[in-house]
Amino acid sequence: MEVRMAVVAPYTCGLDAAADVIGGKWKPRILWALHHGPRRFGELRKDISGVTEKMLIQQLRELESRRIVHREVYHQVPPKVEYSLTALGESLNAALAPLDAWGADHLDELTATRGC
Repeated sequence: MEVRMAVVAPYTCGLDAAADVIGGKWKPRILWALHHGPRRFGELRKDISGVTEKMLIQQLRELESRRIVHREVYHQVPPKVEYSLTALGESLNAALAPLDAWGADHLDELTATRGC
């Protein structure tokens, strides 16, 4: 039986690398929700309207595998799990702040042209 390893193309620039990490609809919103400190899964679900439980789990796992998010399991009854930003995640969130400001500044125009 032959095992083949996937060849991963190198990033072409920093924006390419960053987009790979935060690509999609939910990851930036997860990062933003964790901005003020650790959150439990249920809190994240409430903070991020529209996300399904399955999608939130998947996105959190991907962010955890990239060392952007830390998952802390507290061995107690009932079990408790908290998600927080790593130092790498905090620096990524700081990079998202200007993007949030840009979106807020242009919210009306972006809303008007949505779905054109």
